[in-house]
Amino acid sequence: SENIREHLNDLMPHILRAASDASAQVRECACFCLGQVSEHCQPEILSYSTQVLPVVFALLDDATVTVQATSCYVLEMFCERLEPEGVRPLLDPIVKKLAGMLETTTKRSVREMAVAALAATAVAAEEEFTPYVSGVATLMSEMMELKEERLFTLRGRALECMGHVAIAVGKDTFRPYFSGTMKCACEGLTIDSTDLHEFAYAAFANLSKVMEEEFSPCLPELVDHLVSVIGQDEGQLEAVEREDKGAFDNLDDSDCEDNEGNYVLQVRTALLEAKKGAITAIGEMSAHCGKDFVPYLERTMTVLQKCVDNWHHLIKSATAEALPTLVIPMVATDHNGEISWTKGDIASPNPMSQHTTTITNAVMQELMKLIVDDDKDTVGKACEGIQSVMELCGPHAFSPIANACLDCALKLLLKNAPCQLHEDGEASEAYDDDDDDHDSFMTAVCDLVGAFARVMGPQHFAQYLPQFLPALCNYAKPSRTPSDRSMAIGCLGELAQELESGIAEHWESIFLPAILQGLADDDDNVKRNAAFCAGVCAQGLGEAIASNHYMTLLQSLSPLFQLDTSQGGDSTFAAIDNAAAAVSRMILTSPSNVPISQVLPALLKVLPLKNDMTENETVYKCIFELLQMNQPDAIANKAEI
Repeated sequence: SENIREHLNDLMPHILRAASDASAQVRECACFCLGQVSEHCQPEILSYSTQVLPVVFALLDDATVTVQATSCYVLEMFCERLEPEGVRPLLDPIVKKLAGMLETTTKRSVREMAVAALAATAVAAEEEFTPYVSGVATLMSEMMELKEERLFTLRGRALECMGHVAIAVGKDTFRPYFSGTMKCACEGLTIDSTDLHEFAYAAFANLSKVMEEEFSPCLPELVDHLVSVIGQDEGQLEAVEREDKGAFDNLDDSDCEDNEGNYVLQVRTALLEAKKGAITAIGEMSAHCGKDFVPYLERTMTVLQKCVDNWHHLIKSATAEALPTLVIPMVATDHNGEISWTKGDIASPNPMSQHTTTITNAVMQELMKLIVDDDKDTVGKACEGIQSVMELCGPHAFSPIANACLDCALKLLLKNAPCQLHEDGEASEAYDDDDDDHDSFMTAVCDLVGAFARVMGPQHFAQYLPQFLPALCNYAKPSRTPSDRSMAIGCLGELAQELESGIAEHWESIFLPAILQGLADDDDNVKRNAAFCAGVCAQGLGEAIASNHYMTLLQSLSPLFQLDTSQGGDSTFAAIDNAAAAVSRMILTSPSNVPISQVLPALLKVLPLKNDMTENETVYKCIFELLQMNQPDAIANKAEI
């Protein structure tokens, strides 16, 4: 998808034109293509919302059933990450159209896809979906009562839709529908259908996230059930009798066979998916039910520890995601929801209670087993889990695993970890210039490296920079993908922000060249992160670089203020916003080294910020301080300000 993302401007006109073709077969293929692009080219595809949504809306009326169903799929994929303002112009007609399809069509496939599209639309619309909740709940309640086995998937989709509606509109609006939805989900558990069970677990996960402590009365019954499901064996070795099958003797469809051919691994795939859903559900309950979940921590930890050694990557990945949530109930109970810790301070007394320390150590040890797994998704989730625990609990939580975790992270950056080795145990070509694949899990690895700096501080992490920086910079090479380049320069920015003067000895050799290269990059996301890195470096290093390097930085930032926004998307506006913030940081840090008479008009011209609102504080603090200083250029532009 990486290469397709780069050429969406060229591809989208052809796809959208084909979606209006006279041939139903062409329309269906174009619809499917739109769905695939919407699923795999996020977030770039979102900038085409004003073109895609009207086309899809028209296709919902198509005379061909398969086109109708496929257009619902497009809507589901496209809306999953769309913001409310993106779906707002067509929200009312889309909801009414999908509801009308559910009331009139008898085609099960169309109804299932329409329900899924309705759920995705709700998630995109967020609170703006509130006026439609009552009507949608009425439609879903009818489908959640379906008894025929062939309609169980539709029943499950309806339950899933209610969970997404809850996420969209929040606790207060959804409260009247909570008990009815839970009743239907729990009834599904009494039916011998792993599909219904899986949908129920997804509903439990979403509803616990929304209702929080109000979900707690359901814990006694549900935790016992979920722990039982998670503890089941979804695969087993079974003896088989060998028969002479002649020329085709070596062919069979079992998942695994020993060297002697006497056993095969029989996998109950449906149970595998249900087990994964149960792990996710119990993790969300732990994360959102607060201190009420503490009585269930021990048995949950026990069953998840067993899952760490599971043979299947789906179970291990879900476990890596659930494990860090077990720390949250203890923090809620013993620390009123928040632990006060100081960056890099492991000399002071441990701020965690004994119980919190015990559960934290246990969770971290299990995550360290998963970070060396041979499945990339599992490793990425383990990185995210370690990061979340160390950022919640501080240096004392990280200290017991620090050396091993730093070593694992470095191996991952160097592509020498188990999940990056070939079957023969040889490392892949780590930085091949022809490598055009971006491993998405590496973003989690880089985020973890940023967390090292955030928690360890310069006094403990700066000593590791000579090993980590060259490894990171390999991903910033022009031959790497835009996603890799953006990821690498983004990580450098995080390190600079957290370590401040701790990066001083690497400024001229690593940070400055990477920033200048990033600001000149063709990709706006790379430009954005390079601009952020420039600003935080200027702020953290202060006067040490102001006189010698400010003019170079300003000259490289200048083209970002001239970016063409007529064809650009969110990334273009984000690049401009971060350029404005970088200049503001430079002015705040050393105003005497900034030609304010030239810089301020360009800065004011791009305000207000359009995308990265987190930088508002920096930009407006800069302007206010210039006014307080009675800086002549600021006073002269006071009317525009």
